[in-house]
Parts: sequence; C-alpha cells; structure tokens
Amino acid sequence: MKIVGDAVFRVAQTMYHIAGVLLLAMVGVILAEVVGRSVFAATGGAIDFTFIGGIELVSYALLFMVLFTLPYAVSRGQVIVDLFTGGMSERMKAVLSGVYTLGFGLLGVGMTLGFVGSAGSVMASGQVTQDLHIPLGYLYGMTAFTTSVLALRAILVASQQIIEGFKAS
Repeated sequence: MKIVGDAVFRVAQTMYHIAGVLLLAMVGVILAEVVGRSVFAATGGAIDFTFIGGIELVSYALLFMVLFTLPYAVSRGQVIVDLFTGGMSERMKAVLSGVYTLGFGLLGVGMTLGFVGSAGSVMASGQVTQDLHIPLGYLYGMTAFTTSVLALRAILVASQQIIEGFKAS
C-alpha cells in the first residue's frame, strides 16, 4: 500500500510542477498578446504580431493548471472551523478530515467517469476546438487522467487519515 501511495504522490508532485510551467506559459501567452496588440495599435496595423488562439491557449492552460494542482494539494489540509470541531477529540477530528477528503475522492471518481464518457463522444464525432482545431477528445482524455489521479490520491490520503484517526488516543 505504501508503494502505491508513494507512486501516486510522485505523479501528483510531477503534475504540480507541470502546473507551475503552465502558469508561466499562460503569463508568456498573455504578454505576447498584449505586446502584439500594442504594436499593432501603435503602428496603425502596419506591423501585425497578433496571433489566433491566444484566448484558447490561456483558457486550457488555466484548466489544466488547476486540475494538475488538485491531486498534490488534497493532502495539504482543509479549512477547519473551530466552532464546530473545538470540542471534538483529536481522533474524531482526524476521522472527520478523512471522511471529508474521501468526499474529494468520490468527486474525482464521478468527474473521471463523466470525462471518460465525454472523451468517447467527442472522439467519435471528431469535435475540435474553435481556434486551434485541437481534437477535444485529447483534452477530455487528459482531464479524465487528472481527475483519476485526484480520485486515487484523495482516497489514499483519506484512508490514511481515517486509520491514523482510529490509532490516535
């Protein structure tokens, strides 16, 4: 079990680093868009550095940046309201945290099933994105992968939290 947990953690950590690269790429695309439009406006349209698909690149980079961050961040703790948990024992708090994290796992399972179904549908119909003509099946497939890693990591973290909760005194 520990080997699987460590492997899933490494995958989540790698995805987290990729999310950082995606953030930098988003900044680069936005900067290129602003500079290109400024040059275009300043020269009255004589110099055109603008390009098609910038909005699409940024929107999909944002999507994957968020999805690539979630599996790593699921174990970083949740917001705990002391008003509700102040009187609970440490055991109960740990079990409650595990149940809450398990909810993330179940959400990830549901999302994965939905995206797998959507990926199959758009692959069969050959749908592509509007500007860059990227096959939507690839995007849905990657989204399904990220949500499956979220589901697996959340379930593993939740089980660990619940077990540690029952071991606490």
